[in-house]
Amino acid sequence: MSRKIIGPFNRVEGDLEVQLDIEAGQVNDAWVVSPMYRGFEQMLHGKSPMDAMSYVPRICGICSVAQSVAAAYAIADAQGVQMPRNGELATNLILANENLADHLTHFYMFFMPDFTREIYQSESWYAGVTQRFTAVKGTAAKDMLPARAQFMHMMGMLAGKWPHTLSIQPGGTSRAITSVEKVRLLGVLYQFRSFLENTLFGDKLENIANLSSVKSLQTWLVQEQHEQSDFGMFLQIADSLNLAVMGNATDHFMSFGVYPKDGQRLFQAGVWKDGVVSHLQPETIKEDVSHSWMKKGSDPKHPREGVTIPDPDMKDGYTWCKAPRLAGDVVEVGALARQIVNGHPLIKSLVAESGGNVRNRIVARLLELALVVIEMETWVKEVEPEQPFYHISSMPNEAEGSGLMEAARGSLGHWIRVKNGRILNYQIIAPTTWNFAPRDMHGQLGALEQALLGAPIREGEETPVSVQHIVRSFDPCMVCTVH
Repeated sequence: MSRKIIGPFNRVEGDLEVQLDIEAGQVNDAWVVSPMYRGFEQMLHGKSPMDAMSYVPRICGICSVAQSVAAAYAIADAQGVQMPRNGELATNLILANENLADHLTHFYMFFMPDFTREIYQSESWYAGVTQRFTAVKGTAAKDMLPARAQFMHMMGMLAGKWPHTLSIQPGGTSRAITSVEKVRLLGVLYQFRSFLENTLFGDKLENIANLSSVKSLQTWLVQEQHEQSDFGMFLQIADSLNLAVMGNATDHFMSFGVYPKDGQRLFQAGVWKDGVVSHLQPETIKEDVSHSWMKKGSDPKHPREGVTIPDPDMKDGYTWCKAPRLAGDVVEVGALARQIVNGHPLIKSLVAESGGNVRNRIVARLLELALVVIEMETWVKEVEPEQPFYHISSMPNEAEGSGLMEAARGSLGHWIRVKNGRILNYQIIAPTTWNFAPRDMHGQLGALEQALLGAPIREGEETPVSVQHIVRSFDPCMVCTVH
């Protein structure tokens, strides 16, 4: 048996290392290490509750809106305020703009360039993929980056700037949308839809959204215009490299739900296990620090009572990441979890066939591009410019609240406790905290640690490509993980 340390990883947000025990040409054991401590939860202690709206967007430069929305929901819960319908619609549009830009960037700039490595040069698809997806220099970057930049104009129109926008507030959004801006927003969405349909999918978004099974996906792929699309190229690579049998973790999925409107969420909250969707029970969330560089208390605690006291000398610790568990179980979060919980037929069929894996995680993210753009067009049309976008509210001297939502990478939760008008405790569990968690007090490996077990290691590999694919299929954001 040999021990290998992989890292720091490139093309991820923040610092990440993976320690592997390798035996008989595969990963026998794994430890996922988050080596950079940050401390936003300590910064917020003693601050005015509304200060959180300025601090938390700065946790991350690529999912700052998601942090703002979770904080706004938590403070709104503590205040007992509801956003007006326009506020919900505008917040959804801002969040969706960030989430979809994240999906697009991940696919084109972070994930696909790994298939241009020389180790794949004997594959029949290598020359075309290298020309298309070589990092920065490939033709895909030249096509995608202008489309993404144009799409992000929505952020300027709706939120003023990105990252670290301040327009999202507990009572709604501070930036109203005019009738003229509605037309402009629809124009931006039309252009983005055109890129997705002509380049990424080679097909109408509605046709992608309506794919309903593994068989329908296979039938779709054999059509020439689909096969030559970027999505089609990925599916061919996935078949060639057996990505559908790589990176299986818990097959226990969780979603907090996202994009509320009229009392319902576009993607519903819930937990999926063994083919059954059950209600989410947030009170069963607890954080274990037995293998974290944190001061240990007695037992794992719910975030409402949680503490974050760093201790780099803690025995048994190997990461700054805590280990969140749902009723004691390891769960996977992300687009795949969202869509299996929400019951999308294609994702249900893929998971029934092969579980959670590298291929299925990427398919779910790309599927969300189609699903959400269609919905964004509806949200823009439903905005009523003459109606309020914001409700004024105030914070009681003593209160507590939680904000549960979905970022691009999965379930994000903020918990706030206020006493004497100041923040007594503020705790955050980010998506990558769930997926890149360490072992807990019972020895259960985190989701990525489980997913790495059995990963094949090729002879002479210093940076195993299988490990790269598995890690990137979760799209880690380590600065959010160790906030």
